[in-house]
Amino acid sequence: MNHTLYPWQVPAWQQLARLREFLPHAILFHGPEGIGKTAFVERFAQSLLCETPATDGQACGQCISCGWFTQYSHPDYRRVRPEVLDENADAEDEDTAEPADVKKSSAKSAKAPSKEIKIDQIRALADFMNISTHRRGKRVIVLYPAEALNTIAANSLLKTLEEPGPDTVFLLVSSGIDRLLPTILSRCRKFALTIPSRDEALHWLEAQNIDDAEAWLCEQGGAPLTALALAQAGSRETMDEFLSQLARPTIDGALKTADRLQKIPTLELVAWLQRWLYDLFSVKLCGRIRYYPRYRKELAALAGKADIGALLAALKGANDRRAIAQHPLSAKLFIEDMLLDYSTIFS
Repeated sequence: MNHTLYPWQVPAWQQLARLREFLPHAILFHGPEGIGKTAFVERFAQSLLCETPATDGQACGQCISCGWFTQYSHPDYRRVRPEVLDENADAEDEDTAEPADVKKSSAKSAKAPSKEIKIDQIRALADFMNISTHRRGKRVIVLYPAEALNTIAANSLLKTLEEPGPDTVFLLVSSGIDRLLPTILSRCRKFALTIPSRDEALHWLEAQNIDDAEAWLCEQGGAPLTALALAQAGSRETMDEFLSQLARPTIDGALKTADRLQKIPTLELVAWLQRWLYDLFSVKLCGRIRYYPRYRKELAALAGKADIGALLAALKGANDRRAIAQHPLSAKLFIEDMLLDYSTIFS
């Protein structure tokens, strides 16, 4: 668990501190991926349960309550998230967590952990909320990512939010509030967590001893935690192979790339394509590049061959693919189709 705020979160914490006196029963924290939303919210949850908080509202880290919290054993705290995040022991933040590999038994394949928040997880909160708090303080429930709620679970949560128990605070986290039910949005106080400035994020990444920090930051749209995770994972070679195919699209290259990269999460590949198409469109309109400045020459050359209408259609197609990228019937065929469709822009 992250015990300190990231530098770019300090202003948000100060703003949040002003809500404490009239704390709403449900707060929805929303913002881009890769900025540490979950770490921020869990830090806030700990502060609400802390028995001797500091003057700035942060948890002391020393009391019994803080000790329980850091061990995820506080009797007045519950964390609700998809099973797939629980499978990864290091997945403390949904912004950077990646699904763990599912081990298969020789006798019978293990059931893949769910990527959704299910109805049983919401129903399990009923008993928790119907008993008195252990320390006669608040009862805190952190739920993330909120967009992982399936339809039945979302409706069940809605009923709970309509009639919250006494001294109960819900803290929801989302990277895509447009995917939440309007009725859930209307019952939460929305609190935006913004992406840090380029200089602030770059300074932080450099302090983590990341080589080529600026390139990593640009490629992740300014999200420092995602940039850090990918840099430490050594994903440069894989990304460069994919981007090289986008820079010089051919049918043969598309088939070979799909074969070599079929084990890479398709959602990640779609995200790289979306950013590439955004840069192509931006270069075409105003000559600016946001994500891939290392490929300035290639992007400029391709933009000269592409039609605006074709680029817009490709952007829409990439958005549609993102919606099904986590559940492709065949990863290889999915990538082949995506790259072949992309190559038609320049035919």
